[in-house]
Amino acid sequence: MNKEETQNQTETEQNDETVAVEAEEVLEDNVTEEKAEETVEEPLTEEQQRIQELEAKIEELGQKNLRLQADYDNFRRRTREEQAASLKYKSQSLIEQLLPALDNFERALKTEAANEQVKTLIQGMDMVYRQLTDALKQEGLTEVPAVGEKFDPNLHQAVMQVEDSEYESNTVIEELQKGYMLKDRVIRPAMVKVNA
Repeated sequence: MNKEETQNQTETEQNDETVAVEAEEVLEDNVTEEKAEETVEEPLTEEQQRIQELEAKIEELGQKNLRLQADYDNFRRRTREEQAASLKYKSQSLIEQLLPALDNFERALKTEAANEQVKTLIQGMDMVYRQLTDALKQEGLTEVPAVGEKFDPNLHQAVMQVEDSEYESNTVIEELQKGYMLKDRVIRPAMVKVNA
């Protein structure tokens, strides 16, 4: 054999060895991948499945508990607000029933006394009227301001409209029936005459 043939044979053997080594590496990689796939696809044991189920239930119960706690907090807040409003306006129904009596007292007190007996009767009515209005004020009843005020549809009910040059436009010039507020709530708007 000459030198060239020997060199070619050597190169061929080296190439064969390289190919064999590469093939071996590819086989090893494939075996490693198959083993990795086998471990991933390996079914969970009953104990592991049970643990996963229990963890999921714990998570679900934790979420339910948080929702229930939030609902309970909202319920407590609403109950407190309702109780506060109930206490704040507890006397509204009674006051609304007494307002016509106050109106009648005011009309009676405006009558002229013809003799001493009528004057004495009016003085007694005035004392009762003052006691009644003082008691209602202690409960938070106040009169709605009317004459000279700008007309406010939240506080006033316009029943007449006139033109009077002494007053500005949209001003209340006469109160026909008093309006009342209980704390910050209008329980009866004032019936008024408004300047156009």
